[in-house]
Parts: sequence; C-alpha cells; structure tokens
Amino acid sequence: MKRYIPFLAFGFWVSSCQNKPQNHLSGPQILSLPVIRVPARDIEGSISYPVSLAGVVNAEVRAKIPGYVTHVLVDEGAYVRQGQPLFRLETQSLTEDAQAAKATIDAAQVGVDQLKPLVEQNIVSQVQLQTAEAKLAQAKATYKSISANIGYANINSPISGYVGRIAYRQGSLVDPGSPMPLTTVSNTNEVYGYFSMNEADYVDFLQKTEGTTLAEKMTHFPKVQLKMANGEMYAHAGKIQTVTAQVDPATGTVSFRATFPNPEHLIANGSSGTLVIPRIFKNVVLVPRESTFEQQGKTYVFKLSEDTTVSPVIIDIADVINNVLVVRSGLEAGTEIVGQGAGTLQDKQKIKPVMKSFDSLAKSPAIIFQ
Repeated sequence: MKRYIPFLAFGFWVSSCQNKPQNHLSGPQILSLPVIRVPARDIEGSISYPVSLAGVVNAEVRAKIPGYVTHVLVDEGAYVRQGQPLFRLETQSLTEDAQAAKATIDAAQVGVDQLKPLVEQNIVSQVQLQTAEAKLAQAKATYKSISANIGYANINSPISGYVGRIAYRQGSLVDPGSPMPLTTVSNTNEVYGYFSMNEADYVDFLQKTEGTTLAEKMTHFPKVQLKMANGEMYAHAGKIQTVTAQVDPATGTVSFRATFPNPEHLIANGSSGTLVIPRIFKNVVLVPRESTFEQQGKTYVFKLSEDTTVSPVIIDIADVINNVLVVRSGLEAGTEIVGQGAGTLQDKQKIKPVMKSFDSLAKSPAIIFQ
C-alpha cells in the first residue's frame, strides 16, 4: 500500500492545477475601436420634389361649329406653324345655306333697285326704300355669317408647336361643346415645372435665401435641376420664377413654378420628374452615418473622454447628405467620437482608441469641401 501513495498525491496535484483560474482570462476586455475627430466644413446637399412639366404655351384646338371631321391633315407629334391647317369639317349643308343666302341678297338688291327711282319720283315713300335696304343688309349679314362658318370648317393651328394626341378622327362628329379638344398644340421651346413645398420647407427655404422681401429672395433663388422619369439628370438647369406665397388650406403646401430651356425638345408636354433644389451648408459639423445609433427616435454618438472612456451624446440633425449627417447642435468641431461600433457600447465603457480620418468613414469626398 505504501508504494501507491506518491502516485495518488501526484494525481491530486494535477487536478488542482487544472481547476485553478488562469490570470490571462480574468478581468473585462477593452475593445479597440476606430475614433475620428469631427470636422466643420462646407457641404452641398439637395432637397427634391415631384414636378409636373408643361409647355410654356398649350393651346387646345376645338371646333367652332358642329360638323363631321372629313380630313385630319397632321399626325400626332408633328411640328406645325401658326395658321397651318390641321382639320377640315364637312361643309355641304353650309354651302347650300350660303347659296340660299346669296339668292336672298340678290332678291333684296333687286327690290332696292326698283324702289330708288320710284322714291325719286315721289311715287313711293322713303320709308319703303329704307325697309328694303334693311332687308338687303340683313341678307348680306346672314351670308357673311354662313361664309364665316364655312371658313371655321378649316381648323388651323393657333400657335407654332408640337401636336399632341388627336382625339377625333375622320367621320367623328364634333362641336364647340365636345368634352375633349380635337388636339393640343404645345410650344415646348421652354417648359414650366410645377411643384409644391410643405409649409415647413417653404419657411426654411425662405429663411436660408438672401433678401428681405419675397421679391428680393426670388432673385437669389438657386438654380434647380431636373431628374427625368428615367432617372437621368436633365442637361439644362432651371430657374424658379413664381411663388404663390399662399398656403393651400386643403394641402398645406405652397405652389412654385420653375422654367427650363428645352432646345432639344427632350421634355414633352405632360411629362413628370423630380425637381432638385441645392442646399449649401456653411461651416457645419459633419458626422458619418455609421458613427451614430438611434434610440427612441433620437440620434446618438459616443464621445471619447481623455481617460478613453466613452459617453453617449444626443445630436440634432439638420440634413442627411449621402452617408453624412449635418449636425445642427450637440457636437462641436474637433470632438473625438467613436467612428464604428457605437451601437455596441455602454456609458463609461473604456476603449482602446484607434485614430482614423473622417474621410475614410464618410466616403463622400466629392461633395465635401475643406
């Protein structure tokens, strides 16, 4: 039995060593996290609104008299000159009326010619001649009206421009009260862009524009861009020309009108798109989006203290441009914050800071200017 005692003692010693805590696994872990120094810079962003586009002049083409369409002389999308014939209406009945009116004129003229010498000889009274002359004048007026209606059967373009949809074709009965025009001719050398701002955006827009009166501010409105329906940016900048300066009580919005040149006629009447207004922020504090986290509707960053502990700070956001936040309040330029991983930290947690540049996280040097 005595020779087994050393072996058992060794076994207990090994077991106690295995169960002893290891020093390198004890204590809280300190995370190495990137830290950035937030800058104050100028940055350009934008705000967008849906826009409807229309030619500067849009003329509805309507029939002035009732009748059947006998000829359609243009096609949709064609460019026409002012006065160019577009449609012809049936005139057979009008022509017959004109012939009858011409015959009435001839008969009235004969009556006047017969009465004149009789009046000179005092055979009939002057009143009879005046009555006959009145009938002649009435017959001429009737003929003139019918002739004008025959002219109205030739429907010409009221302006130079592009022909829109043709609603009525050959054989259609039209009249001045038809629900739709025959077509619309649009002058699209320039186009209007109609859009609306809500009241808050409108007030903010005016406050940020130079000038003391609305008229002065309008002269300083920035040029605007147009994103077309296919997502491409239109090549020509536009200008805001008019503002209603009244809030629509039904929608809570203020209406604007911008004008865009359209030399290539790329924008058609009735088009839609997105109007983009630039917004320039001067000397503002910027924070990368990934350096923030949200909680209960508020945006936070973790500020680094001298003892390398971090604490959450609420920031007020003025705008979001790409992946950069424009800070209205809550941070000062030069403050060091956690650049990544802020959502995993706790108040007063100690970290090992690894300094990074702001641009390495912002990833938007094209729109940020020193």
